[in-house]
Amino acid sequence: MALRHKSAQKRHRQSLKRRMTNRSRKSTIKTFTKKAVVAAQTGAEDLNTLQARAESLIDKAAKGSTLHKNAAARKKSRLAKAINKAKAAQQG
Repeated sequence: MALRHKSAQKRHRQSLKRRMTNRSRKSTIKTFTKKAVVAAQTGAEDLNTLQARAESLIDKAAKGSTLHKNAAARKKSRLAKAINKAKAAQQG
């Protein structure tokens, strides 16, 4: 870290912390989204709880500065679309 000013050093440390937190949150969102889609494809009983958990994580990320609100809405929409598609394929 070749920053000369104390305030710049502190801001750099803060940005690194935020980056790690944001990456962790995004990774968790991706994991639960995949779990929900797989549950829909296999016909698992805990599908509703997995979908609710994924959507909750997305909403919490959008509430802060991890995700933009439109990106969060897009992710939730795509998740619902994928789950509905998997349900339809399993029924028919």
